[in-house]
Amino acid sequence: MIAAALEARRRAYAPYSRFRVGAALLTSRGEIIAGCNVENISYGLTNCAERTAIFTARAAGQLGSSTGGPTVLAVAVVAKGATPPTPCGACRQVLAEFGPQCVVICANLRGTRQTLTLAELLPHAFGPW
Repeated sequence: MIAAALEARRRAYAPYSRFRVGAALLTSRGEIIAGCNVENISYGLTNCAERTAIFTARAAGQLGSSTGGPTVLAVAVVAKGATPPTPCGACRQVLAEFGPQCVVICANLRGTRQTLTLAELLPHAFGPW
C-alpha cells in the first residue's frame, strides 16, 4: 500500500502548495486503489488524495458503502514532511462512510510511519452506525 501511495504521489497535481500527497486503499476484496491530491487555483475545489482514491474506487464499482458491498479496510497516506501526514477532517468523514472500521497508515518520505484507527482520528463520526 505504501508503494502504491508513493507512486500515486508522483502523479499529484499540486502547483500551488507544492504539497504532493498519495493515498492507497485496501478494500475488503483485497484490491488496492490509489489516488493523489489534485489542486485548483480556487482552493475549495481541491481534492485530497484519500478522497480521490475513494471516489475512483466507487466509480469503478470496487467499493460499496458502510452498509453493504466492499468496504475500505485500510488506507495509506504518504507525503513529505517531518512527521507523517494524517487525513483532513473531510477525508476522515468520507472514510467513515466507506470504511468505518478502517486502519489509517500515515507515512512520510523518510520512512516514519504511524498507524491509527479511524475511530482514533474521528471519534464521533457522523453516520448511521
